[in-house]
Amino acid sequence: MKKILIYIFIITAGSSLNGCYSLDTYPGDNLGEGLFWKTEDHVKQALMGVYQLMRNNNAYGMQFAFDHYADIAYVYDLGQAIAYGTYTDRTGEVQGKWQTMYEGIQRANSFIGQIPKLAFLSDDAKAEYIAEARFLRALYYFTLLDLFGGVPYYDETVNVNAEYADMKKPRSSADEIRSHIISDLDEAVARLAATRPEAEYGRATKGAAYALRGKVYLYAKDWQKSIADFEEVVYNKSNNYGYELDDDYARIFKLYNGAKSNEMIFSVQNKSGVGTAYGMPLNFYMGTRNSYGSCWNNTMPATQLADMYECPDGKPFNWNDVFVGEDYNAATPEKRKELLSIEMTAGVVTGLRNADTAKILSAYTNRDPRLMATLIVPYSWYKGWSANAPKDMLFALDNNVQGNENASPVGTMRNNKNWVTYFWRKFVTEYDLGGAISDRSHTPFEFPLIRYADVLLMLAEAYNEDGQLNKAVTELNKVRARVGLPGLNSGNAWLSVGSKEDMAARIRKERAVELAGEGHRFSDMRRWGWAIAGAAMTDVDAVNIYGEFLYTHKFNERDMLWPIPGVEIERNPELIQNPGW
Repeated sequence: MKKILIYIFIITAGSSLNGCYSLDTYPGDNLGEGLFWKTEDHVKQALMGVYQLMRNNNAYGMQFAFDHYADIAYVYDLGQAIAYGTYTDRTGEVQGKWQTMYEGIQRANSFIGQIPKLAFLSDDAKAEYIAEARFLRALYYFTLLDLFGGVPYYDETVNVNAEYADMKKPRSSADEIRSHIISDLDEAVARLAATRPEAEYGRATKGAAYALRGKVYLYAKDWQKSIADFEEVVYNKSNNYGYELDDDYARIFKLYNGAKSNEMIFSVQNKSGVGTAYGMPLNFYMGTRNSYGSCWNNTMPATQLADMYECPDGKPFNWNDVFVGEDYNAATPEKRKELLSIEMTAGVVTGLRNADTAKILSAYTNRDPRLMATLIVPYSWYKGWSANAPKDMLFALDNNVQGNENASPVGTMRNNKNWVTYFWRKFVTEYDLGGAISDRSHTPFEFPLIRYADVLLMLAEAYNEDGQLNKAVTELNKVRARVGLPGLNSGNAWLSVGSKEDMAARIRKERAVELAGEGHRFSDMRRWGWAIAGAAMTDVDAVNIYGEFLYTHKFNERDMLWPIPGVEIERNPELIQNPGW
């Protein structure tokens, strides 16, 4: 753990909460108790520092990247060592996650330790501020628990500045850390407001605390307690939380400039624009050279993800139904190229060859609508950016094109790695958002950490594991109904679900297509156990749209937990490494 000065988190005007508070600049290393903490505005500024860390790349700023550690996205360069199985206890992503989560914990601890001393706050105000910081501390500890298992536990009684050299606690057990997390969330549930006024949008609420606590219980396989927490949110048992599925699935991932959705339960707030660059690098890594700022598409939707999206009647998609008589599924990459490729010269479409581009596009558009909201697919258009101006871009396939033709001024899209893969549409800007983005590293879209559809699917899972199959079907069907898909057990044989095992498989698939690009999949796979995670992620070849080999995704049983960073073990000999590392 690195040393953190007690007030270092008091930051400039880019609060993590859409600029709800104007935060002045203070020299954090020169502050003392008598210099700050004079008014409630100071308290809010300090609390914003605890939130602000969520945007850090090693916190949740690159949460989307966790999908390419799993089975629904591909990667090059960005966290590549983890997907390729070559990472160690010295890998930057591993060490960065550990240190950043502890930085967030210490920010929360410093805040919690200071609040009781403030005579100008009422007891009720103190209790609510502390509960809010405890929610954030619980979130940070939960991330550590998920990735590393049991870790050393430090709370507000530890003064980092005075005790840094002696902070050498051994690892607490996973159960002990979970108990501390639950204790923090119990306080958050008891003390936080059920709703927030407009000016406080983005701050944790009682519903967020219930949802996060339910998730902690779900990961611990405490089905009944997770059900109780999720039901509280879904059925408004004690309060009217106001959460609901947004009618428009696609808009949830393009919220900026004050746009909001009642589907968001807890999210990272982002900004862009000159002088207000406080966003996540969504465009930078998920966007292409055709996106604003000329980006990199270091992470790409997996071919197998595209094939998961169902037909409108709920039937599993099958390429053989598109190319009747061709046995597309067994075809070689060369044969698939004949069926999919057109001819381009210098980025201009000059011939169709044998490709029926309308039929190819309809194979994607005539599916679960979440596909087109999530992916840019062959022969579809994207509102891109080229030569510092808006440009409509066509994603066309030409197997003879060699070299990098990214951001072609004539409007065709190429992959930055020259791989023939799908692109993300979700969380990627269109044009320049009317001027709302000025820096590709700071995409202004609100990024969900917990949203209502996720809670519905977690509730369905808890019901199913608790032996309540019918209730599980009801909750999952709500998510499907939002996009017009027929419900399970609603008619056709392919919609039939008759067992706990059948339902578990449905939940795994539904979470993949509903939550793609949101970074849940790696945690989901591991919490479902080695049998599921190993089968889906061990020695699985990443293949392009034609079926050609890209690389082999590696995952071993030791990867169920990340290694404790080697530098931390050197600093603290009490730390014991995870098995297999």
